[in-house]
Amino acid sequence: MSLLRPVQVIAVSGGKGGVGKSNISVNLSIALAELRRRVVLLDADLGLANVDVLLGLQARHTLADVLAGTHSLRDILITGPGGIRVVPAASGVPRMAAMGAREHAGLISAFSELADQVDTLIVDTAAGISDTVVSFVRAANEVLVVVCDEPSSITDAYALIKVLHKEHDAHRFRVVANMTRSAQEGRSMFGKLNSVCERFLDVTLEYVGNIPFDENVRKAVQKRTALLEYAPNCKAAQAIRELAKAVDQWPLPSAPSGRLEFFIERLLQASSR
Repeated sequence: MSLLRPVQVIAVSGGKGGVGKSNISVNLSIALAELRRRVVLLDADLGLANVDVLLGLQARHTLADVLAGTHSLRDILITGPGGIRVVPAASGVPRMAAMGAREHAGLISAFSELADQVDTLIVDTAAGISDTVVSFVRAANEVLVVVCDEPSSITDAYALIKVLHKEHDAHRFRVVANMTRSAQEGRSMFGKLNSVCERFLDVTLEYVGNIPFDENVRKAVQKRTALLEYAPNCKAAQAIRELAKAVDQWPLPSAPSGRLEFFIERLLQASSR
């Protein structure tokens, strides 16, 4: 029986691209590290990895090397701002379902070895609702859906929630509004998504706040620096820290299903169906 404390696995998703999902994943990870959480950020965009680019990090090896058995998970981890550790994505690698039993076992073993060194695993998923995205989101303990003020953002977020609910029996989602012009606009975005979900789905959405539009975000991306490092006191950075404080209060999963290897097992089961 493992005595390891449960690991909180949070999938950050949004249905569509351009909503700022990766920026939130990166900076939320750093903000949680400031709260003394041991954070690992998994870049789960297997087609277009960008976390290392956002942070100006050089990834010599990726998850593909772990799956190939040439490197351990510890070998490929990159240390980022605030002491967070990043698992670089295996860009261009076929989806998880293509892996055989040997690779499955290797991945579970790799993450199990890391379990005593991490409190929170943030999973930055790809855009869309592909099988791979759904697999990562299903395997997580918490789902943070990012929306912005575009009709397609609400539509695509609803599509993601619908697939997870109808096909995989997911019932609870947390929502953050990004790039808002006011707190009221954020509430309005959530209201639109919540009303359509209440009408057609049996799910519970929880609004966890808004991240205001801030020019510093674009400038930080151009500098390949995390926002919390580039402009630590700007409005968006302050809002992300408030979000981190809320996340820090979310209940931990109950063991043993909260152990990190169980996340990988759920992920592999989901991707093979």
